[in-house]
Amino acid sequence: MQKPENQEASSTIEEVPNEGGDAVPAVQFNVLEAPEGFTVKLPPMETPIEPTRTEAALPKRTDKATLVTYSATKDGVSYIVNSVDYPEAFVATVPAEALINGGIQGIAQQVSGELKSSEDITLDGYPGKAYMLASPSGEVKGRSFLVGPRVYNLITVYNAAIGAPGADEFLNSLTLINPPPQVERPAPADADAGTDAGTDAAATDAAGGEDAGTAPDAGARKRRAK
Repeated sequence: MQKPENQEASSTIEEVPNEGGDAVPAVQFNVLEAPEGFTVKLPPMETPIEPTRTEAALPKRTDKATLVTYSATKDGVSYIVNSVDYPEAFVATVPAEALINGGIQGIAQQVSGELKSSEDITLDGYPGKAYMLASPSGEVKGRSFLVGPRVYNLITVYNAAIGAPGADEFLNSLTLINPPPQVERPAPADADAGTDAGTDAAATDAAGGEDAGTAPDAGARKRRAK
């Protein structure tokens, strides 16, 4: 999946009515239509939500991964979605689960978190994981998917004592637009190539490492539990 160089990212917002019970105040969401080829629900902000775009080096390779992050904060809850575009040749050498798990490990490192739970899920047939982390910054509830050569990370960070009523609606809102086919990989006997390629370190940088800037730009590390 290639993107033109120096292309200015833009997005459009569509208001979405929120349905829910009266017991807990509903979180109002808008639909963000990202030029990267997906839509997701985010709470409305006073100023337009603009993406941050960074690159992360891949260990033992000369090419890089490109990271685009959108984020919003409402009522003390951080909502973060990013897409990480890896070179297709790199993805072909790494098991899908290793890429997904490596990204989750990178997010955990950035919030000094510990994995509480994880389960396999899918989105339109693409593999993914739903997980929860406990961290000094708050509780983290997220989902990650591998779509072709791209990893999507949806992350919420919130005070566990207060909760995040809108977390599930956000995490379930990712819609893919003209997604690519899954990347073909070698036979299972060759799957260990991902370890030599530095999968964990690459995913850590691309999904949330200091070089990629995910945590400080998205606000996850700035969030403090109250």
